[in-house]
Amino acid sequence: MAKAAEQRQADRSIRPTRTSVFKSVFAKSVFTGIGDDCAVLRLRPGQESLVTTDFSLEGIHFRRDWHPPESVGHRCLTRGLSDIAAMGGEPVAAFLSLALPRDLPQSWVGRFARGLINLAEKYGVTLAGGDTAESPGGILADIVVIGTAPKGKSVLRSGARPGDRIFVSGALGGSAAAVAEMGSGLKNENKNKKLNPSNYRRHFYPEPRIELGRVLREKGLASAMIDTSDGLSTDLAHLCEESGVGAELDAALIPRARVGKLSKKVDLDLALHGGEDYELLFTVRAGKRIPAQIAGVALTEVGHITRGPKIFLWIPRNMVHELKPRGWQHFQR
Repeated sequence: MAKAAEQRQADRSIRPTRTSVFKSVFAKSVFTGIGDDCAVLRLRPGQESLVTTDFSLEGIHFRRDWHPPESVGHRCLTRGLSDIAAMGGEPVAAFLSLALPRDLPQSWVGRFARGLINLAEKYGVTLAGGDTAESPGGILADIVVIGTAPKGKSVLRSGARPGDRIFVSGALGGSAAAVAEMGSGLKNENKNKKLNPSNYRRHFYPEPRIELGRVLREKGLASAMIDTSDGLSTDLAHLCEESGVGAELDAALIPRARVGKLSKKVDLDLALHGGEDYELLFTVRAGKRIPAQIAGVALTEVGHITRGPKIFLWIPRNMVHELKPRGWQHFQR
């Protein structure tokens, strides 16, 4: 009985906000959403469904003493939206399941929902359903995002070929720099060290590159694509594995984020291996022209695809070494 009451209490704390966003950003593809046993989606003819799911786990992807609830909600949805962007798709609906500790204040849940819903409204995504339950430990959030792309036109990881050029959007390492800075507080016994989110927006409020991915797909520019959720070295390895190729990167070309109050450029190691930047990493056939920006996002050529299978990094003075995937391990103990 107590467990059922807690679930009802958690559901009451988020239902008004979910219902509000369902009414305010109702997508044409969502025929029936919250209120029935299932959502009913009606996709346009000639469209394929894109489906992705991601966990956000307390202590792994966020900490309550480091991250405002709005940031946790924003980042939760960003994870799914970024996957849709990496396929060149357009998001339609999201489904959120939450497992919440008994003692979690309802105000935290409301602020979490506000952060998620603000991002959903920005990209016209309907929160079409989900579930709530009591968690015996920390907070667990599972987001499922549904998107669409024209039939046969989704940009896959498997399309890269030798000679293709490698591009990345934005700048890298900003999110990992924030985690490293907050983690330094633990080492210095300053466990309550908090950062100003405005100085580390790529960590606290990352923007999925939906419009960029859509343009790359529509114009046929990207031969293969992936988002940098796990870090450049790891995600490039994923793309190369699926395409059966290798790669060479130029360390001097990799765009490194500027973070903090003094806008300091992050170390190359963080730009190579830090995750959760949610930028797009994509390949382009030789001869195709890529502008300096698309949808207001800077694009940088950082290397080229080889016959492989290894990935190499060129560093100043013409030195080269194999680049192993060392994606960021968040909050690793």
